[in-house]
Amino acid sequence: MQEDCFLEIRGATVWRGETPALRDFSLQLRHGESVAILGPNGAGKSTLLKLLTGEVRPEASPGTVCRLFGEALWSLEELRHRIGVVMPEDVARFHPEELARDVVLSSLRGAFGRTRDMRFSKAEKDAADRAMARLGVLGLAGRDFGTLSSGERRRFLIARALVHDPPVLVLDEPSTALDFSAGMGLTAVMRELADHGHTLVLVTHHPGEIPPEIGRVILLERGRIRADGHKRKVLAPAVLSDLFGLPLRVAWSRGWCEVRPAG
Repeated sequence: MQEDCFLEIRGATVWRGETPALRDFSLQLRHGESVAILGPNGAGKSTLLKLLTGEVRPEASPGTVCRLFGEALWSLEELRHRIGVVMPEDVARFHPEELARDVVLSSLRGAFGRTRDMRFSKAEKDAADRAMARLGVLGLAGRDFGTLSSGERRRFLIARALVHDPPVLVLDEPSTALDFSAGMGLTAVMRELADHGHTLVLVTHHPGEIPPEIGRVILLERGRIRADGHKRKVLAPAVLSDLFGLPLRVAWSRGWCEVRPAG
């Protein structure tokens, strides 16, 4: 495995029931290179995400390799310090009356429930405050989570993922259920994180969500990599039209990609 890789997969097959979600799959992700993973429903994005976060393992076969941070065996506790993960469904895992600060602190115990009976050291509380301050929500820490706007809740979830200061941050469909203003604010957060050295893995359905700081795009189709490379090459009209099964046109502006129906 190359020293700069945090993920190496070779010849992996992952089953979802009797159907292979990933088939003979190979991929390397490197430190310092943010990447967007794009594809239609059923392409294998969720399964790849679970491989990346250590939730699933590939079928054991000769020649199959799946290493995270150079290790074939890992603990979820260790991975929490090295990969921060933000998923839309995480919002529903917290009771509306949970304090927003406790949502962030809960990451330090790998929990999703109430933390008011748990004890945290000053260093842990300071780490949580730094993460919230970085996301601009420290002033909301004493509010009930359920009283916050959708954009504010998403920022607290990112702060929760960053409380360990992991080098890699995975964002799964981060703009889901956000209005335009909240979505723009979240995009600004992603750009700031990329500018300050975090390696981002953005999983999305929409090319227009990929910020200029992300240069590499991976297209998935039916459990395989359809294309992998610089986004201007991968997000080409012919490639996207074939992948999504309808004629599309692509326009670029300052590193942003806009995709619309052709004609």
